[in-house]
Amino acid sequence: MPKTGESLVNETLNFRRLAPVLLLAAAVLTLTAWLRGAEYDEQYSLFLTAGTPRPLWPDTPFPAGLAKTLQAGGATLSEIGRDLRVTDVHPPLYFWLLSLWRAVFGPELFAARLLSVGLALGALACTGAIARQVRIPPSRAMLLTLGCYAFAYTGAIARGFALAQFLLLAGYLCLSSPPRYWRFVLGGLCLGAASFSNYLAVFVACATLAAAIPRALALRAWTSAIAALVGFCLFLPLDLLWFLAQRGSRTGQFPPFSAIDSLFRLAARGAGAILGGLPLYVGEPASQILAAALGLLLLVTVWRIARGLVWTRDTPLVLAVIATPAGLLLLGALFDNTPIEIRYLAFAMPFAALLAATTGPRLTGILLTVQAASLAGLMLAPQTMQPARAAAWAAASLAGEGIVLLPRGNDGVGVVGAFAIESPPDPRLLLIRPGETPSAIRARAAPHRRVVLALLEQDDASRAAATAMRQAFDDPGWREVARRPHLAVYERIGDGG
Repeated sequence: MPKTGESLVNETLNFRRLAPVLLLAAAVLTLTAWLRGAEYDEQYSLFLTAGTPRPLWPDTPFPAGLAKTLQAGGATLSEIGRDLRVTDVHPPLYFWLLSLWRAVFGPELFAARLLSVGLALGALACTGAIARQVRIPPSRAMLLTLGCYAFAYTGAIARGFALAQFLLLAGYLCLSSPPRYWRFVLGGLCLGAASFSNYLAVFVACATLAAAIPRALALRAWTSAIAALVGFCLFLPLDLLWFLAQRGSRTGQFPPFSAIDSLFRLAARGAGAILGGLPLYVGEPASQILAAALGLLLLVTVWRIARGLVWTRDTPLVLAVIATPAGLLLLGALFDNTPIEIRYLAFAMPFAALLAATTGPRLTGILLTVQAASLAGLMLAPQTMQPARAAAWAAASLAGEGIVLLPRGNDGVGVVGAFAIESPPDPRLLLIRPGETPSAIRARAAPHRRVVLALLEQDDASRAAATAMRQAFDDPGWREVARRPHLAVYERIGDGG
């Protein structure tokens, strides 16, 4: 048995070996956080922690810079918890942490994203430690995890996925170690805290407990098994306190449940979560050929993993991989919706990468090459980005002395916030409310000679508003003078009435 000093030296050497991977990951995730435009969901994080979860926008044109002013405020932890129960569908732990982070590092979106970057690096470090624990090459597992589109994406946006991911992996690391009372207490608490960061983390948490507790009981570590379960269960009443208050929010967010459609969606989103959106970057028929080739690569990877499974080592990893997709299918069947998104599948990615790292260096090299191209697209390709940044920049250059008409969206948060913070501060925005008629829109725009329609269709209300906006200016008093992606520019040639 090595002496304590030798063990510390070995751990230091191991860390030094993994440090280049973490430095590479820090560069990739930070660049992703910097280069990607603002997103719909991130605005809920920023407005909530600023104390304005549902902004009261003026009915008259206002400067786009107002959004950053509203996002610069600060809310107390109790205010955040209260507002979440009334206005959102998420537990509060991430938002509490983000509020403290913003108080130190400032209210900008990039600063908020850096919190997720730091948490994702912690998750990668845990992945390397788990790999070393089960004798899988740590660097290979960490690189494959970083390369997963879903992991890199959720590790660079201002939402709670990265915190939940870090806590899940920390909990898994504790519970996959030899049973010790305090280690299992910490593992259970981490898994419970993960569910208090994102409800969907509960699937991997339960799979981890299902693997760890029987192993502890078989080793007669009764107190450790109980400690892990108690640590996890301490958070369940808190989860229910928020979940039960929020369960009626955001109905209609997902399409109705269909078993066949859900399986096809799961296959497509799962492939995207691992290998990204490369088929989106090329035209037909190359797109279909590339999609088929990537599908074949995934099938070969699964076959190689299955052929080399070591059940005593890999069963907990397999359970952790299948827990999230199985849980999403169950959730969809229970609530008649289809909550299958790449970001939700991110919780399975580190465990899938750990299994993929067992397939050997040649297949790993192919996977990493494809993933590297995918990450370049994540940072640079407009096909994988929401339209706010490109539309806001173009609208500012086209508006001149006129105004920009923008859908208010379902609640005045996602559509308005993302567009406004990506815009220069001066352009004037006029929000189009849900249900406004074309004639009412035209009357509100009549005092202005030029209008830019920002046709951002990102929720039900914004889709309806965009249709009404188009109809409003299909009128003899207006003529279209320019068109860009998500934008149409009109000038008044009559009285506009």
